[in-house]
Amino acid sequence: MRSKPSKKDFLVGFLRLVRTQNLLIIALTQLAARIFLIGPREQWRQVLADPFLYLIILSTLFIAAAGYIINDYFDIKIDIVNKPRRVIIGRYLKRRMAIGTHQVFNVLGVLAGLIVSYKVAIINVFSVSLLWLYAERYKRQPLIGNVAVSSLTALSLLILSVHYPDNRTLVVIYSVFAFFISLIREIVKDIEDIRGDAAHGCRTLPIVLGIRGTKQVLYVLIVIFTIGLAIGAESLHNQALTWAFAGLVISFAWLFYMVRRAQTKKDFGRISTVCKVIMLIGLLTMAFI
Repeated sequence: MRSKPSKKDFLVGFLRLVRTQNLLIIALTQLAARIFLIGPREQWRQVLADPFLYLIILSTLFIAAAGYIINDYFDIKIDIVNKPRRVIIGRYLKRRMAIGTHQVFNVLGVLAGLIVSYKVAIINVFSVSLLWLYAERYKRQPLIGNVAVSSLTALSLLILSVHYPDNRTLVVIYSVFAFFISLIREIVKDIEDIRGDAAHGCRTLPIVLGIRGTKQVLYVLIVIFTIGLAIGAESLHNQALTWAFAGLVISFAWLFYMVRRAQTKKDFGRISTVCKVIMLIGLLTMAFI
């Protein structure tokens, strides 16, 4: 008979379920974008004193956490195959409690956005709906699920421009950056999880096209990603931004090489980690723009 988890195990399991590290990165990214991209950075004290900024961040975190919960809720059987040691729901958290927490977090996220403005609340409702559709349906379909979750990654930056319209073009460029690197990583993760996905009837890109065909898609995305960012940086006539993204070209070249050489699940796991590092480096360039 399975023993009841301790309070410590429950807390640790719950923090893993909502991807605490990812939530921290989202919060810091939005904070950095507000200070360095939207600005004015010289008035950073006034920026940090703005309660609406924290409401936007809080609303994003609630909805993102709810998204992680519902994603794991629908993927229990698949995760038992792909990553059995990381399954939380059913082990530390009952299914009923998981779905209830998901609903509460969504309501809190939408309400926090509504305090800021009805426009922010509408975007939050859209995000909640898309996260549900992604977890319940789109994740198991080729490409559409990858595009959906990558769009939500970009939206976590774009939502700031709804309430703070200054320097919107710069925010859009970084949102495009976040979209493409997230899209590449999501496809790589599908290659990692191909065994469990195939066993449960999913039709992800690697299952439909095969690993070789999916690699071809990744090559195209990496090239488009690199060229698009270069054009975007140049269009702003911002030398610092141009140099910052030029420095990332080396990372893109290394990513291309790793995809070309990858054969095993472990190889693609490393590529997924490299994508996270590239995203982090790209977001850190905000401070130098």
